[in-house]
Amino acid sequence: MRSDWKIKKLSEIAIFNPTERLPKGTMAKKIGMDKLQPFCRDIPCYEVEAFSGGTKFRNGDTIMARITPCLENGKTAKVGILDADEIGFGSTEYIVFRPSVQTDEDYLYYLVCSPMVREPAIKSMVGSSGRQRVQTSVVENLEISVPSYEEQKKIGSFLKALDDKIELNNRINENLEQQAQALFKSWFIDYTPFGSYLPSDWSSTTLGSVCCCELGGTPNRAKPEYWNGDIPWINSGEVNRFRITQPSERITELGLSKSATKLLPKKTTVIAITGATLGQVSLLEIDACANQSVVGVVPNSQLPYEFIYPFIKANIQELISHQTGGAQQHINKQNVESLPVVVPSESALNSYVSSVNNLYGLIANNCFENERLVEMRDALLPKLMSGELDVSEVEL
Repeated sequence: MRSDWKIKKLSEIAIFNPTERLPKGTMAKKIGMDKLQPFCRDIPCYEVEAFSGGTKFRNGDTIMARITPCLENGKTAKVGILDADEIGFGSTEYIVFRPSVQTDEDYLYYLVCSPMVREPAIKSMVGSSGRQRVQTSVVENLEISVPSYEEQKKIGSFLKALDDKIELNNRINENLEQQAQALFKSWFIDYTPFGSYLPSDWSSTTLGSVCCCELGGTPNRAKPEYWNGDIPWINSGEVNRFRITQPSERITELGLSKSATKLLPKKTTVIAITGATLGQVSLLEIDACANQSVVGVVPNSQLPYEFIYPFIKANIQELISHQTGGAQQHINKQNVESLPVVVPSESALNSYVSSVNNLYGLIANNCFENERLVEMRDALLPKLMSGELDVSEVEL
């Protein structure tokens, strides 16, 4: 601990669940738990609903999931999508942190994300299996070594700059993806080359007849045959980003049984087929495996990934319309395989691919840069919060 830092309880530098007035029935922005992205500061979207209950917050507040597994999965965000003096609301499973006087809001957000707060919060969880919650009183009474307000602002600014760049890359990618989707639409949806019939070198078929659609599976560690190396592993909760560059889990102890599931090559389009992210679509930028809640559509010479990915996105509502089940709605591999598709001629595909390939390359580069920025941020975070890295003399 630095000698010029002071030990304070977290409740001395943050107001927990601040009181706000929002009459029932008032239309307001709602940020559901599903809107929070793992280990991501910014909230990408919201819904407008009549307020009937839940936590309330303003811009500048930090919201942290207090229930398992959402907290462990990194669902903590800084509210920034409201207007001035606007009140939003969200899940009852949030803890809201508002900076006290002489507490910088960016510093507070990163402090809540740091191991200094996350680890004790996770250890404090109590309740039945699968529904354990953080004991708020434990977090309130955490003793933290706190720098001066001026140094808080410097620490917050260092980390904020990295997250600002990540957010900028995300916005650029949203724009690039919209351009790529528009090009696909103009080539293969809006334009019909010969009116109501197809040219002789185009064909109408189903996706499963021209592409391999793979359902994920659980690794069988009891079998003797394994792939060697570090196997990336994704689940449906990770199929909510444009590109998957670094799944949260890797199978390292024994590798992965070939009889258990298939290795999906990079540029495979993956679809979440169950759970809260049902219908989300992503593109793999690395070889990976998946669990049973994911179907992968593998590209080939007939249908490259530049066609498959936007085709699936353009037809996702058709896929979702086949969902079945009770509380846990789902689609299946057969729904994906039976999706009607028109396969263009080789010359048409080549011309289309040449028009979109650079867009997809730029998106991939931005995603990999974001991965490096996240690694840098996460490495700096505990060092800055503990005072191991001294920024007190740095001029902003």
